[in-house]
Amino acid sequence: MSNVFPRNCKSKLPLAVQGDGVYLIDSAGKHYLDASGGAAVSCLGHSDARVVEAIKTQLDRLEFAHTGFFSSVPAEALAELLIKEAPGSLDRVYFVSGGSEAVEAAIKLARQYFLEIGEPTRHRVIARRQSYHGNTLGALAAGGNQWRREPFAPLMIETSHISPCYTYRGQEKDESEFAYGQRVANELEAEIQRAGADEVMAFIAEPVVGATLGAVPAVEGYFKRIREICDQYGVLLILDEVMCGMGRTGSLYACDQDGIAPDIMTIAKGLGAGYQPIGAMLCTDTIYRAIEKGSGFFQHGHTYLGHPVACAAALAVIMEILERRLLDRVLSQGVQLRKALEEKFGEHPNIGDIRGRGLFFGMEFVRERKSKAPFPPQLGFNKHFKQHAFKAGLICYPMGGTIDGQQGDHVLLAPPFTIDIGHIDEIVTKLDKALKATLRSI
Repeated sequence: MSNVFPRNCKSKLPLAVQGDGVYLIDSAGKHYLDASGGAAVSCLGHSDARVVEAIKTQLDRLEFAHTGFFSSVPAEALAELLIKEAPGSLDRVYFVSGGSEAVEAAIKLARQYFLEIGEPTRHRVIARRQSYHGNTLGALAAGGNQWRREPFAPLMIETSHISPCYTYRGQEKDESEFAYGQRVANELEAEIQRAGADEVMAFIAEPVVGATLGAVPAVEGYFKRIREICDQYGVLLILDEVMCGMGRTGSLYACDQDGIAPDIMTIAKGLGAGYQPIGAMLCTDTIYRAIEKGSGFFQHGHTYLGHPVACAAALAVIMEILERRLLDRVLSQGVQLRKALEEKFGEHPNIGDIRGRGLFFGMEFVRERKSKAPFPPQLGFNKHFKQHAFKAGLICYPMGGTIDGQQGDHVLLAPPFTIDIGHIDEIVTKLDKALKATLRSI
């Protein structure tokens, strides 16, 4: 009998007892290649000596100091490094314990900013359908994942959603990628006007949509148009890089590849690489100064803000990424992973789309390739696939509801930045094994 409350009360999980590079090992000695980094977390793999040593060293010095009384050396150093590398005029870092907390902080900061500058009617958030921003109530309200939202809808703040930039399903036959991107970006302007330009405070989006859509990047020009619209109407742009940031797409900040910068950004997952729970919310100097010159106090907070051990671990993670030039490796190994996926599955009758950026890829499953018809939801294709992949010794991230919250299935891949060609071959071989087993079983 276990006293742990698991994610799924009807499943019996093996015990993870050891990590070794790109592998996790259970109590029976079975090795699992971590091809999704858990949930795009373990970007350095599971046994990075530098990060482990940084944690031990910090524990010897200081384990905790409440941020109501102190800052700490690792928090100051990590914030300085993150801002040094950050795009645009991002200037301040607010450390939390994970991605949902970071998004919650971003939403609350956006609201307080407009109170501080004398625009109290601005309170509405606009997001995109098929987005995911976290599981706390504010973050869940912003997200467009219908399956996660539905049970808690009566508890949520009012938000509205526009179309995602999802070329595989949304681009018309006679429409260029650029024209498609502009069309769906312009939905933001229409929604601001519908909701009331003096009531909208923020638009939130993932530069590369992660869990809910399966590694879908925006087309060229989309986010530049989004930035223009936000500037025109005085709406804050919040970019959620919790899953796609910290090197996952080949640059430390994913939005660098779209040529824009946000007013507020959220990061987590790869920031701590799984070695400690940590996330962060970054904001511009303009927003920070509004708080500083106004009330002087951000009306928010958690006990473990800026935890010294978590910050020390994250600082070591970012230093590993930068000093070992792992961003270059993400790009080069990403090319190899895409090539391997396309060679094996590019013409597969049940794979409709292979997409992604860097070492962040998704494959969308279809019942029939030409029509793009999905498998019936009641089959639970993604659940069967996850089980067969795990049995084969592969950890990946399948999801359902890809198209509209109910229909569609995909699998997300986000392996450690340290994978080599042998690991790529193993990923593809085990994906193929899982796919064949799933098709036999449904």
